[in-house]
Amino acid sequence: MSAFPPTLFAGRRFAVAGLGRNGLPAARALLAMGAEVSAWDDRPEARAEAGLTLHDPALGLAGFEALVLSPGIPHALPAPHPAALAARRAGIPILSDAELLFQAVRAAGSEARFVGITGTNGKSTTTALLAHILSGAGIESAAGGNLGVPALALPLLGEAGVYVLEMSSFMLERLLTLRFDAAALLNLSPDHLDRHGDMAGYVAAKRHVFDRQRVGDLAAVGIDDGQSAGVTRGLHGRRVVTVSGHRPADVWCGDGTLRDGDGPILAMSDAPALPGPHNAQNAAAAAALALVLGVPREAVATGIAGFAGLPHRQERVAVVDGVAWVNDSKATNADAAARALACYDRLVWIAGGIAKAGGIEALRPLLPRVAHAVLIGRDAPALARTLADAGVPHAVAGTLDAAVPAARAAAARTGSPVVLLSPACASFDQFAGFEARGERFRQLALTPDLARSA
Repeated sequence: MSAFPPTLFAGRRFAVAGLGRNGLPAARALLAMGAEVSAWDDRPEARAEAGLTLHDPALGLAGFEALVLSPGIPHALPAPHPAALAARRAGIPILSDAELLFQAVRAAGSEARFVGITGTNGKSTTTALLAHILSGAGIESAAGGNLGVPALALPLLGEAGVYVLEMSSFMLERLLTLRFDAAALLNLSPDHLDRHGDMAGYVAAKRHVFDRQRVGDLAAVGIDDGQSAGVTRGLHGRRVVTVSGHRPADVWCGDGTLRDGDGPILAMSDAPALPGPHNAQNAAAAAALALVLGVPREAVATGIAGFAGLPHRQERVAVVDGVAWVNDSKATNADAAARALACYDRLVWIAGGIAKAGGIEALRPLLPRVAHAVLIGRDAPALARTLADAGVPHAVAGTLDAAVPAARAAAARTGSPVVLLSPACASFDQFAGFEARGERFRQLALTPDLARSA
């Protein structure tokens, strides 16, 4: 690994809009490569703290090569940001930092391979798992993108290196030349429909992960949901590998064993950080990607077994009086929560926040597992109506601080061995993000006195 040459982008001029987790590192990386950068953020405090040359792109982008727009800022729906409108008027592309990473790597003369991983759920776990497998196998790699380190903050890798990028639908819409030597689409369920218009628009955005692939490039596709399985029909000229957590596929889990056409890879019981069929599918996808990247089968098995998991994704944070407290705060939609609920036969469930379209209606088949539910957040009343209709005992606690002691009492009363925070909702009504929600749950589970009496 090394730094990019300081004159790599000399003579190139970029506008960067949005100076948060993604945009600020992108602006600084471009400057470090010799580019001329003008930056902007609608928040005055962000502009003041950036220490960069400022220019409001809405005033015009003549002479700029591209607009680097942070993923959270819309360029089309529900309404385009003024910066995006200015880019259209100037006839310049709107790019993600992943695109510029690819351009920088190639401009530096490296043929390092790129892996893109997307899907509604599981992409962070699969990205981190693949990076863990590659590291254990001694393959130089760097992971980031939508997970962890922003793409342009990653180092320059050599010819044998592998970039493992988690790609959101927002990032995938802003690619121009990036080609993934191997790409995975894990699953598809309704999400971000305000940004993509409808499910068809969302699926189209996710399919961009396979754009520009050549003959022989790997396209790994999950087949555990109908939307993703249908994608395989349009992938011609690639090496298509299907993956599943519970049904026969090219790489799949059956009878508790991850396997492919060459036989067993490992027993999933040897990978305690990856419970449930959804994580078996994540492991299948990571195995398919690792094998095509040249990782020996034994190293794939060792890497999966030794993976510690990610925070806020079915993370067991405490065991108190025989009750396991599981932090699945990353479950910001019903489909993600379904994957966690399916792992437990009897539990107390903490859910709520800002519900996605459909609320928790899709979870009805799993609700008999819930001995008691405790609801928080803005849309708790709507979730309560669904639970009442399904005959699930529940209470509206309002806040997480009130929900934790209520859940503790419910677990003792019902004999449930698990308290699961899997909200099925976004967190922004009460928290800065799912991470803050999960951290507060961890604190409350480990320190009961922090919680107010329910």
